[in-house]
Formats: sequence, structure tokens, C-alpha cells
Amino acid sequence: MRYPILIHPNDKLKRVAQPIDVITDETITLLDNLYETMVANDGIGIAAPQVGQNKRVAIVEVDEGEKFELINPEIIDAKGESIDVEGCLSIPHVYGTVKRFDEVTVRYYDREGEEIEVVAFGYLARAFQHEIDHLDGILFVEKMIEQIPEAELEEYMEEHLDD
Repeated sequence: MRYPILIHPNDKLKRVAQPIDVITDETITLLDNLYETMVANDGIGIAAPQVGQNKRVAIVEVDEGEKFELINPEIIDAKGESIDVEGCLSIPHVYGTVKRFDEVTVRYYDREGEEIEVVAFGYLARAFQHEIDHLDGILFVEKMIEQIPEAELEEYMEEHLDD
């Protein structure tokens, strides 16, 4: 089932999401529906607060077939910095540059309740940080350095390909 995505401004996007104590069938259904919603909206990540669910659950899939289902994710280590362009399903047609860590180690639980640690670099690290920010009630526009008009986005990306 696809959820409607909450659009900024919406107070539900600013709340700190509550941890999942026990992974239930409801949690599994939330993961499945979040993924379906993300794919239907051409996203690479989505967090439960974006669909009005105040739970620490998110999905990230920057490369097709490499899906991360994050339950209670936390960044336990971070290194380096880079600035790149971001957008958000909850803030359509708005893009801008954001400084993030280049490398993060994220600890989370999967749908089976297994604790997992993953070291992510580059774009994947950026996606993890963006979604974990959602779980903490933080939107990328609060960290945005420079807004990039949608009409200039493709040109900007080409000019900064090697940054």
C-alpha cells in the first residue's frame, strides 16, 4: 500500500521519531509500504515520519537491489566532509547543497531483528544521514548552504561532476 507523503511545512516532519521496541507484523508492513511509496515516487530514501508514522524506521536504496531497511538506525562513527546537492520527497522541487560526512558507520536492526553495522561512503553515506535526520525531525533545508533552482539543477550537476 502506498502512503501519501507529508509535504513541508508539516509539524509531523519536525518530531523526533520514537524507537521500535519490538519488531511486529505492523513494523514489517510499514517497511513494505514505505518501500512501495519510495519507489512509486522515484525516491532513493524515505523515513516513516514522511508518511506520518512517528517511528524510527527508514529505507535507503541508492543502487537498485541494495536495499537497506533501517530500524532504530544510529550513526556510530563518521569521517570526512563533502558538499553535494540534495532534494527530498517531502519538499518537492527544492534542491540545495548540504555538507555531510563522507563516511559513516551506521548501526541498525533489520526486519529479522538482527543488529547490523554498515560502513557507507559517498552518496550512500549521504542518503543514510538524510534519512536519519528525518528521524530526528531535521529537514535538509535547515542545513542547506545554497539553494539550486530546479531549472538549473542539471547544469549545476554537470558543472560540479568532479567536485
